Amino acid sequence: MQLAPGNNQIGVFFTEIELPARVVLLDSFNTTNQGVLIVGEEVDPFFGKSSGRGFSRMFIDVTEDRPTREAFFDSVFFFLDVVSVNGENLDQPKQISIHKLTQPILDTLYYNFDELSFENEPFSQAEITFDDVRDTTIKMPVNEEFGLELFDKIVRGREFNDLFSFRDYFPGIAVTAREGDNATVGVNLGFLTKLSFYYHLAGDTLPSIYEINTASSRSFNGVKSDRSGSATAIVEDLGKDYDVGPLVGLKANLGMTIKLDTSPFDPFLDTLDGVTFNQVNFEIGKIQDQPETQNPLSSMIIYFTDNSNEILTRSDGLPLTLQTDGQPQIVLDADGNEQPAVNAPSILRFNENTGIYTTQISSYLGALYRKEITRRDWLLYGNSPQTSGDDFKRSFREFLVNQENIKVKVIYSKIR
Repeated sequence: MQLAPGNNQIGVFFTEIELPARVVLLDSFNTTNQGVLIVGEEVDPFFGKSSGRGFSRMFIDVTEDRPTREAFFDSVFFFLDVVSVNGENLDQPKQISIHKLTQPILDTLYYNFDELSFENEPFSQAEITFDDVRDTTIKMPVNEEFGLELFDKIVRGREFNDLFSFRDYFPGIAVTAREGDNATVGVNLGFLTKLSFYYHLAGDTLPSIYEINTASSRSFNGVKSDRSGSATAIVEDLGKDYDVGPLVGLKANLGMTIKLDTSPFDPFLDTLDGVTFNQVNFEIGKIQDQPETQNPLSSMIIYFTDNSNEILTRSDGLPLTLQTDGQPQIVLDADGNEQPAVNAPSILRFNENTGIYTTQISSYLGALYRKEITRRDWLLYGNSPQTSGDDFKRSFREFLVNQENIKVKVIYSKIR
């Protein structure tokens, strides 16, 4: 399509390139010490049933004064520092349960398929109606028998003499959600997610508090996925790409993402001679409508991949990403040899008003046209290098999009 008047010396043209998409269930990934526990039970026709459980040690300050034998136990509560809520029908109560682990969290790496055994009956449980609240501290009742036993250990037991003895006695917690609630909460670990024991001495007018919190505590997130009967039921093997039809999707923490075939660039670029790319946008969307309380990921980055469906790396081990517009796509190494640039990944940002992810890739397509870089397929990853932590491991956020809405829009000019 020619945009400029016919008598111009410079013709301006516009074209759209659709990139075929498939879904990939990434190989298991490390979820150790993400700082946020992902706790939820979600079901939908595309991804099936996804269950997230959070596992964490707990921490005691051995320098803190413990209650004496003269102390009178008053009450105990479990507090959860909730920093995110995502799901459906948030005006209806959602249930969260806290269980005591029956096996320890070791000083090793844990992956999203890992889990630990825990007591069947929770020692703390509550129903919470979130409505519009996404950031709150929840005060949950604690089983009285459990609380009294633990308080007695605090007062008299050697289990609280040091951190190792404590964790031998109390390996940690598992935080779970109720099946059918179709919602996920993010629980921040630290001094605010804790057990608080209230007690007093004779003559006290105000209670004293002894706390067991989750600061400086090793943790991980475990995920179970049942895709039977869903659109992604055929997705069985890790690291294999699947054609699931016209609709494709990405779901964080589950590790399901979208692979894009960039081969349609070849026949387009092969037809060009002496052109300048004025503006090139890569767009995903409009994505499928979601409830207002079910938010997609705010940003994504584009990794390069191949038939292995793994993230490709440079010779120095750094992952290969499509670079920000206006930045070099290649750089020189210490020996003066050209190598792919990696320091400025392009960020696909979500526009809430349009429902579209967009980024400019003019510099990338220009480098590809000049054969400065090798064309590789793309693997979308739901994170931004500008945020702390890895968003793809810290939520169950998702989106669906029709393949016909995944496009590269190119405006270019050439001398006649």
